[in-house]
Amino acid sequence: MAVDPCPKSPNCVSTKADPADSKHYMTPVAYEVDASSAIAAIEDVVQAQGGTVTSTSPNRVEAVFVTSLLKFTDDVVFGLDADAKMLHFKSASRIGHSDLGANRKRMESILALLKERLS
Repeated sequence: MAVDPCPKSPNCVSTKADPADSKHYMTPVAYEVDASSAIAAIEDVVQAQGGTVTSTSPNRVEAVFVTSLLKFTDDVVFGLDADAKMLHFKSASRIGHSDLGANRKRMESILALLKERLS
């Protein structure tokens, strides 16, 4: 389960960022279901939110979102920490410096839907 921290640019959020870095850090999410159910829930929610799943493995989902206005591409990675039963993630813009909070807003929306399905 490899989810990287963010670069210094403000167009990224990650559970692997330093918790003192409020621009980048988001809290990982606990899950209670088995890994295959968690992966299926992640895939469903990503697609329901307009993303495209590009890769899936037993503990990882990679997806792409394209912004509606300027068609910027954002990469999202979800990784399951099976030992701790925690979902880690990173959402980052491919280009540019600022995303005006788009990655954080997207992840907050996705997590609101996922939390119900991961319990």
